[in-house]
Formats: sequence, structure tokens, C-alpha cells
Amino acid sequence: MAISEKLNALYKRKAIRAIDRQFSQFIGEQLGDVESPMVGWAALVSFELGKGNVCVDLAALDSARLFDLMPAESAELAILMTPENVLALVSGSPVVGYGSEPTPMVLSGSRLYLYRYWAAECLVTNEITARATELPLPMTLRGVLDDLFLPDMALLRQFYSTWEDSEKAEKLVDFFDINDLTQVDVDGLKTALDFGATDTQVLSLVPETSRLNWQKVAAAVALSYRFAVISGGPGTGKTTTVAKLLAAIVSSSDKPNGPEIKLVAPTGKAANRLTESIGKAVAALPVSNEVRDKIPTQASTIHRLLGAIPNRVEFRHHAGNRLHLDVLVVDEASMVDLPMMARLLAALPQHARVILLGDRDQLASVEAGAVLGDICLHAGSGFSADRARTLASLTGFRLPQEDSVPAVSDGVCLLRKSYRFHAKSGVGQLAYAINAGETRWVDRVLRQGFGDIALHDLDGDVYGEAIAITVNGYRNYLAALSEGADNRTLLRHFSNIRLLCALSDGPFGVKGLNVAIEKALAKKGLIAPGEEIFYPGRPIMVAQNDHGLGLYNGDIGIVVKQEEGLRVVFEMADGSVKAFLPSRLPEHQTAYAMTIHKSQGSEFSHTILVLPPTPTPVMTRELIYTGVTRAKDRLDVYATRTSLARAVKRKTQRFSGLADALRVH
Repeated sequence: MAISEKLNALYKRKAIRAIDRQFSQFIGEQLGDVESPMVGWAALVSFELGKGNVCVDLAALDSARLFDLMPAESAELAILMTPENVLALVSGSPVVGYGSEPTPMVLSGSRLYLYRYWAAECLVTNEITARATELPLPMTLRGVLDDLFLPDMALLRQFYSTWEDSEKAEKLVDFFDINDLTQVDVDGLKTALDFGATDTQVLSLVPETSRLNWQKVAAAVALSYRFAVISGGPGTGKTTTVAKLLAAIVSSSDKPNGPEIKLVAPTGKAANRLTESIGKAVAALPVSNEVRDKIPTQASTIHRLLGAIPNRVEFRHHAGNRLHLDVLVVDEASMVDLPMMARLLAALPQHARVILLGDRDQLASVEAGAVLGDICLHAGSGFSADRARTLASLTGFRLPQEDSVPAVSDGVCLLRKSYRFHAKSGVGQLAYAINAGETRWVDRVLRQGFGDIALHDLDGDVYGEAIAITVNGYRNYLAALSEGADNRTLLRHFSNIRLLCALSDGPFGVKGLNVAIEKALAKKGLIAPGEEIFYPGRPIMVAQNDHGLGLYNGDIGIVVKQEEGLRVVFEMADGSVKAFLPSRLPEHQTAYAMTIHKSQGSEFSHTILVLPPTPTPVMTRELIYTGVTRAKDRLDVYATRTSLARAVKRKTQRFSGLADALRVH
């Protein structure tokens, strides 16, 4: 069988995409040989891009699993594609270049890229490394940081009186972030608090050199570097930290109106959450109203910041028409794919500083690349000697040092302490165990009897139980709807609970679960869908960006009945609530259930996680971790222990050259 015929057969059975086959045909036409082995390699580069891989590493390629085929079929393709000679074949091909001029594909070392993605990776590398430099620091910055991150003594006194005597020592060490007990007399600290010592007296017993508050370190990192990353899991205080560091930036600025600061997130939903959380954090800051008023609290989407043009892929802001800003904060940065990060960085003025916030252990972007993960890959527990000295001068802390730290990694700080998930939190313990890839630890946590988590083995009628518990959880928002609650209240009630799943299709996927939940709600008389597609109470998720309407992929609205007829209400990126005619909506779907991918950037008081019992490639450690950490108060997992353990062991791998490129700069 010729290679073109083989690729057509793979396309017909949906083993490869239409675009994979079309790109291979284009390469065959360019070469004047539709049966050249290069046709197969072109299809493979496109195929891997569809899986999120920016490139194909020809030196590390598993020729026994080409196109994720079984070994026997892969071997048939290998005969046609000759992987043993691939580097010589590719390097000598006229459709492959080295970046000096546009060609369909680019070979960089042993990595084969589509030209566009190679160019995007180079741009991101250059923009980040150009900003991986220290900033001049005002003399007053240390005092500003000390004031912003002063331990909350009023909070301590409030809790201290409720602690058992046996736990006071441990809790004091945790409260003050003491990492060197040789410098602190904990018993003396307890005595001082017992006998009503002043705040100053108590704080004098805990020298800064005995403490290590990673939020303060993260703020110092971002204040002293032009490109910084603050990464941490849920509840580690990323928003609180960024609010304080923005206060420090404003306080130390010599501009009368303060620096021009922009807050963005990848989706409207994430932008809304950032607006809400940063607003609360800024309101609680121990700063003057003059400083507080200069800190922005309104976030927008990246698309809106760049100036999306309806029906066009270009943006108004780019390298030839740069943005006007001094500081850019990007929340949920793990969701930003490589091409979008390239567009964003290219549009920044050269003097701008960049602060990325996100969880490096979450799912990578839906599209190609894992930019945040690549940036954080070589970041360890320490900094270079020079950076450690700079950060010590800003914080008073003794910071760990490491040899041979890449310049980019000196701008990365990993938050390690969760303020949401304490020792008694099953959700927190389960998240840690999953992240560590320790299946025995996962099993131990699930069997430990935590009150906020439960694993329901998928046998018997447990599937029906998952539907029943979801239906019961949705009663509140539907009751609010029938009682005539305002649209904002309605949306808030709906966001308290959500069923998440790993798949789109099948009984364990979004489509099957949405149908099952809808039928169960109708049977209970909670909704009345009838013959209509739109009915009051139907939750809707946007599946395609519409820049003109301000609705973006992942945004969720609810159908309501108004005097003028049915409308779908959404909370917009600016925090307002707007109603739209159903006929005006972009592509959308019912959203009683949603995929874990689409849940990124959201949190729910009660999360119900339904996972398929059979193996599937999407079931990975990052997927399960992301799903689990959407839960704030309660988590119910419906899965078999075998499928859960298999997913925890399987770590996502995305191929790119970004991490290596950043390491050598």
C-alpha cells in the first residue's frame, strides 16, 4: 500500500484529522511526489500538533506507535516512512528549512515543526529571556514589603484563644512560617501571648531570618524582575500576593497617577473571577486610599486587551502597534497556548514587566503548547546566589540557593503553603497525593474518612446516584429561578455545584450526562423542556468565541423568561450581567455537565467528578488534579479505583523546545 493510500485509510476511520491528510497532500504537491516519505512526516507533525505537541522530536520518536497506532500497523507505516533515515531525509528536503526563510516545516536540532509554531516558540523564548533581568529597586521597597506582609496579629489573637494548649506550638510555627526553630523560643512566644504582650513584643520574638513566607518571596521576585511567574495550587494565595505586590509597585512608582497596570485572563469566566478576587484582596490591603485607588481591579480577556477584530485572526495590537502599559498581570496562565502567548508578548512595549499567575500542575492549554509548564520546568527550590541575595535584602529571609539556575528560573516563585486546604481537608490531601503520582497515598486518603471527599465505585446503580446527587444540587438555582431571583443571584446559585467529566461523548461524557441530568430534572418537575430547545433554567455553555458580543468559549449562561420573551443571561468579563436573544448566541451546548478542561479557571463549592471505568488517553494525572481542585468544600468522585490509579500514574507529556531554549539562555 502506498503512503497516500494509507493516510487516506487512516482519515476515513478517523485515526487522523482532515487537516493532517490535507497538509500531507500539500507537501506531496510541493515535492511533486505524493508518495514521498516526507508526506507521512508532514501528516505526523500535523497530527501531533492536534494533540497539543508543538513539534515532533525525531530523535526520541517511538516508531512502534506512529500516529498512536498499534505496533503492527505502525510497523507497516514505518516501512513507508523509513524512520531509521528520517533526519537525513528531513534535513535534505526542500519543504524543510532552518528558519532563515519561510518553509512549510522547520528542523531545529532533531525537532520538526510547522513554521508558524517554530516562529511562535522563538518569539516567546526571545521575549521572555530579554525580560529575565533584574530591575532597579527603590530604597524604600523593603519597608513597603514588610508593612504589606506583616503577620496579622489581630487574627492570631482571635485564633490563639481557641487553640488547645497541646497544639499551640505547632500552630504558632505554621502561622509565622517559621522554618528555623533554632532562632525561636516557641515556649517564650506562647508565654508572651498568654500574658498579653504587645504586638511589637511578640513580633520581636520571631526574627525575619527564622521565617520563610513564600508569598512575600513571590512578591519580591516579581518586584525585582521584569518577567516573573508566581505558581501555586488552589488556596496558596496567588491573588492576595499579586494585590500586595501591585500595591508595592504603585507605592514605589514616581508616576503621579501610578504605572499603567492591566489585568487579563484567557477566558471571560477567568477574567470575572480575577476581577472579583482581586477586588476583595485590594479592599483588604493595609494601604492608604491614594495607593488603593491606583490599583486596578477590573480584569479583561487577553482577546479584549489585544483588540480582537470580528471575523479575523489578527488583533489591533501587535509588534507594529504595541499596547500602552507598564505592568501586565496574566492570571490562569496555564490555559494560554503558545501562539496566543506569542501574540501577547509581541504586543508589549519593551519596558513592560510581565507577571504570570497560575498552577503549573494543572492541565495545559487546549491548543498546542504548555507554556507555563515549560517556563517552570527548571525552577527548583532555590535561586542563584546573586538573586538569593537580592531577595534576602527585600524580605529579610534566608533563601535556598542552587547552582546553575537559568536566568528565567530566577524569576519563578512556587507558592508552597495552602491556606484553603488545611491538614483536615480531604480535598487538599487528595490533590497533593495525585500531584505526587502516588497511587497508594491516593488510596489511603480516600479510605481515611475525610468528611469533604468520597469515592463511589462505579458499580451497581452508582451512575444513577451521581445523576441523583447532581439533580439535588441543582434544586437551589432552579428554586431561585421560580422565585424570581435576579439574574446575578441565579448565576451565583448555579455556580455552587457542577458535575465534571473527562470525555465529551458516551454515557460518561458531557453529552450523555447532560441528557441524563435533563431527563431526571424534568421527571422531578424542576424543568419543563417540552419540545423547545430553549427553556427557562437551561444552562448554556458558549463553544465559540464571539468578540462582537463579548462571549467566549467556556462562558456559561442560563435561559430566563423575561417580559419580552426568552433570554440567556451571562456574567460578562467586566462583571456586568447581560441578556442575549437565544438566536444571537454563537455555537453552544447544554451545561449541566462540563468537561474538566472547560472547568479551568472555575471553582465550585460542591464538585461531582465522573470518570470513565475504561482506559482513555485523556485520563491523566493533570486532568484528575485539575478536576479535584475545582472543589472548594465538597468532592464526590465516581470512578473505579483501577481507572483512577491508572490516570494518576499517567503524566501528560507535551513536546516542545521552549523549556530547553529557556534553560540555555
